[in-house]
Amino acid sequence: MTIKMKVWVLLLVLSSVLCVSADGLYEMNSVSGCSDTDGEDVLILDNEVVWYADFNKHTGVDSLPAFADHPHWQEGMYEEAVANQQICRQNLKMARSAMKDFPKERDAPDSVEIYTIVNVEIGVQNTLICHVTGFYPAPVNVTWNKNTKKVVEGTSITVPLSNKDGTFSQTSKLDFVPKGGDVYVCIVEHVSLTAPLTKIYEVDDVEPILGPAIFCGVGLTVGVLGVAAGIYLFIRGRK
Repeated sequence: MTIKMKVWVLLLVLSSVLCVSADGLYEMNSVSGCSDTDGEDVLILDNEVVWYADFNKHTGVDSLPAFADHPHWQEGMYEEAVANQQICRQNLKMARSAMKDFPKERDAPDSVEIYTIVNVEIGVQNTLICHVTGFYPAPVNVTWNKNTKKVVEGTSITVPLSNKDGTFSQTSKLDFVPKGGDVYVCIVEHVSLTAPLTKIYEVDDVEPILGPAIFCGVGLTVGVLGVAAGIYLFIRGRK
């Protein structure tokens, strides 16, 4: 698998700049890519996506958290991303002409992992993560099942991110409330696969921990019995 062969299906333009502030050194990357059916324009700061173009909704998406500073340089970025897509597809057409004898490259995901954001507590809301990496071309399609039934509400998926070897990674999330015995399945589909990949997460049927309440109850009982025994011995001694 070589980057040269991958130009047949996808063109990526990457730029990188190191930003210096009073707090330290930061790395900002811009990724613009296109294929026959899809396009991507992403701004990444220290491996975190801070902005991306949603070509389906025809708008730029600011993915910074609400409490962060939202820079004004984002104005006009979506229009620039659209222009980059036109240039990318022209370059893709020329690349096809120059490399018409190369077969299309397809790499199946080499890793699918499923885990929760925080430790599981029965009845307390949590988030399941399904991380898929090592596939080419982008994207993958990720769906969720709960106890064999498809789940749509509370699901989301990131834009594909390029790995150093030219493959991609993508992450899907599912908000859920753990209940003992529930089984969740992350289902991954890709053009290179003849059958979907699945990863299972089972919620252990664990009863809530009652240790502090039990200890409190035992201590109170022992205390009451101790007082009663003391009063009994005092009265008996006076007789």
